[in-house]
Amino acid sequence: MSTSEPRKHNIVVWAALFANLGIGAAKFVAAAITGSTAMLTEGIHSVVDSGNQVLLLYGEYRAKRPPDALHPFGYGRELYFWAFVVAILIFAVGAVISIYEGVLHWSAPEPLQPPLVNYIVLALAFGIEGTSWAIALREFATSKGDAGWWQAVKDSKDPATFTVLFEDSAALAGLVVAAIGVWASHHFDDPRLDGLASIVIGTILAVVALFLAREAKGLLIGERADPVMIARIRDIVAAHPAITTVNHVRTIHTAPKQVFAAISADFEDAVSMGAAERLIEEIEDELRASFPVLSSIYIRPEKSEQAASLPAPSP
Repeated sequence: MSTSEPRKHNIVVWAALFANLGIGAAKFVAAAITGSTAMLTEGIHSVVDSGNQVLLLYGEYRAKRPPDALHPFGYGRELYFWAFVVAILIFAVGAVISIYEGVLHWSAPEPLQPPLVNYIVLALAFGIEGTSWAIALREFATSKGDAGWWQAVKDSKDPATFTVLFEDSAALAGLVVAAIGVWASHHFDDPRLDGLASIVIGTILAVVALFLAREAKGLLIGERADPVMIARIRDIVAAHPAITTVNHVRTIHTAPKQVFAAISADFEDAVSMGAAERLIEEIEDELRASFPVLSSIYIRPEKSEQAASLPAPSP
C-alpha cells in the first residue's frame, strides 16, 4: 500500500469527524431550547457519526500492522471488521433511537417553541457537513476511475471512504428532513410533525446501515480482485511457453490495497523440478512488477483434469 493512500483516507475521515463534533453540540443546544425531537435526533446522529469516524480511524491504524506468525497475511481485513461495527452502530443507535424518539414525540408532543434557533443550527450544519460530504465525494470520484458510481461502491475494497460518503449523504438528507419537520410543525401548528420527521430520519439511517452492513459483510467474507486484474494475471502466466493451460486464478483482498493470488497451471511434462521452480519465480516477479498490490502469490503446478473448478456465484 502506498503511503499516500492512508493519508487520503484519513483526510476524508478526519474531515467528517471534525464536522460532526463541531455541529453536534449545537444541535443538542437547539433541541434543548426549542424542544424539537428532529433536532434531538440530529444531535444523536452527529454523536453516532463521530464515534463511527473514530472507529474507522482505529481500524485503519490496526490494519497497518505487519504480518506475523498468528496472522501471516497481515491485519488488513481488521478495517473491514470495524466498518461492519460502524454499520451496526448506525442501525442500533442512530436509526432505532431516532425512530423511538419520533414515536414518543408523536404520541406525546411538546408545545412548539420559536424555531429560529433550529433554522440557524440547521443552516450551519448543512454548510459544515456539506463540506465534509464534498471532500468524501471528491476522493471517491478520484478513486473510482471510469466505473459508474453505484458499481464503484459495490466494487470498492476500501470501506472507509464510501462509509463516510454514505454517512454524510444520510446526514445531509436528515438535515433537509429536520428542516421540513420544524417548518411543517409550525406552519400547520401540529408538533407531531416534528416527531414524524424524526421517524423519517431514523428510516434513512436504517436503510444506509443495512446497505453498509451488506457491503462490509462481503469484504469480511473475502472478495475477489478486479476481474480485469484477474484476466491480466491469467494472460501473463499463459504467455510462458512451458505453461500449457492456466486452470484457474483465484484472488482475495486481504486489505484494500493487498491481494492474495492462488494460481493453478498445467506445466509441460518435460519441464524438470528445478526448471519449474525457476519459472515460478520468474512469473511471480513479473506479476509483482505488473501489480504491486499482489502481496502474496501462490503458483501450483497441476494437471488440468485434476484442477477443481468453482461453482457459479449465487444470485
